[in-house]
Amino acid sequence: MIEALAGPEAGGVEDLTASDLLALARDQRIAEDMAAAQLLVTAARWADLHPPESIHSAAAFTVPGSEHEEPIAGEGAPLVAEFCLAELGGVLGTSTTAAKKLVGHALELRHRLPRLWALVLAGRVPAWRARLVAERTIHATPALTPEAAGFVDAQVAAVAGKVGPAQLDRLVAEAIKRFDLAEADPAADPEDGYLSVDPRHVTIHDEDVHFAGTMRLEAELDIADAVDLDRALAHGAAMLKALGSDAPLGARRSAALGDLARTQTALDLHASGQGSPRDADGLPVAREVVLHAHFDAGFAGEATVFGPTGRMEERRRLVLLDEVKDWCADSRTKVTIKPVIDLNAQLHTDAYEVPDRIREQVVLRDRTCVFPWCTRPARGCDVDHVIEHDHDAAAEGRPQPGPTATWNLACLCRFHHRLKTHTAWTYRMTEPGVFEWTSPHGHRYRRDQTGSSPVDPAEPPDPPGIPRPRRPRGPRRR
Repeated sequence: MIEALAGPEAGGVEDLTASDLLALARDQRIAEDMAAAQLLVTAARWADLHPPESIHSAAAFTVPGSEHEEPIAGEGAPLVAEFCLAELGGVLGTSTTAAKKLVGHALELRHRLPRLWALVLAGRVPAWRARLVAERTIHATPALTPEAAGFVDAQVAAVAGKVGPAQLDRLVAEAIKRFDLAEADPAADPEDGYLSVDPRHVTIHDEDVHFAGTMRLEAELDIADAVDLDRALAHGAAMLKALGSDAPLGARRSAALGDLARTQTALDLHASGQGSPRDADGLPVAREVVLHAHFDAGFAGEATVFGPTGRMEERRRLVLLDEVKDWCADSRTKVTIKPVIDLNAQLHTDAYEVPDRIREQVVLRDRTCVFPWCTRPARGCDVDHVIEHDHDAAAEGRPQPGPTATWNLACLCRFHHRLKTHTAWTYRMTEPGVFEWTSPHGHRYRRDQTGSSPVDPAEPPDPPGIPRPRRPRGPRRR
């Protein structure tokens, strides 16, 4: 669309006056809001096509791990057959979790927040604002009844959805109080509904990592705890300055908070002489935190040379070698260096169970679940046989079609492992670490270490190398 507008036929936006540009921007924003609203309608209709009855009519018997009904919105909204969400996520280019949230918001709005839903369809409330309300009413604690959700709906619709997070929390708290949803608490003030929702939290925003290797932390503390923490950070910053640090005050307070995370939590145990093991200086060891950092290594003569940048497995983020050196400089940090694993080697075993050495190789190769757009870390996934392992092959004297070998193994989170086992989704490994998936509706997706992308239907399929997996024949392990 941008290229078309800039083309000679359209004259390009360069030829528009200031007033025309403002009008164009307004029209584009209106079109964007309308498209987002229609996507919610489509998501709700997709749920309508996949009710729980579609599971029971398609399955002659219940198999452990097979599809079940999914409550993805609040009480009073319809249930959905869970596996349909993966197909929707695929065509939208999002994870199954994001598709589940989209459908959940659509059902919550249509069935429990009908006034707000009508405003969205009329273009008076943008879809993103309505989805914020739906997210809050779906996950309220305790859960909102349809009547309580209706109360929130009426209040929000009266102001055309223009409520901030704090106002929304107060509305939900008032609904909980008004409809007697919270369990009785003798210590609670019955006149204060807002305080029945505890606002305290500590959130580390790990989705936005600064190029300098920092993360943002946000917290809501008890007043006494906040004052104590402020004093501790001020003392820690002063100590660092006295020890020669020339960093600005904010950086020293940040470093002091990191010191608290490593040592402060165990001071009571140290005073009592119980609990955790001691260092040589008698202080308790810091709480153990395991991070997996991967660096490419080479050789210069007999010396091992590491690349300047690597990958942190837990957050799937870039990590600098200098950062790791700084961590290791702390005498209370334990560092373990594991042997180099060749990701291109073809390992195999005659057994069905995947040994640790092969599992580690597959985890490092795949990094995440290999289903399109899934970001679950591979270390917490199942290792799946791409081509089904035949447990009767050896006993019947037949060659094993699905061996436990590097070329036939992939990391799948438990949900997508179940999806592959019990539905018509299929996939194959076209080259090491590269997978092509085909959905029940015939959509094809490619997943490699750079991410996921749809496969152009006009493109010819990859040359056959690894045969496609066979359809599952029942509740066998895979």
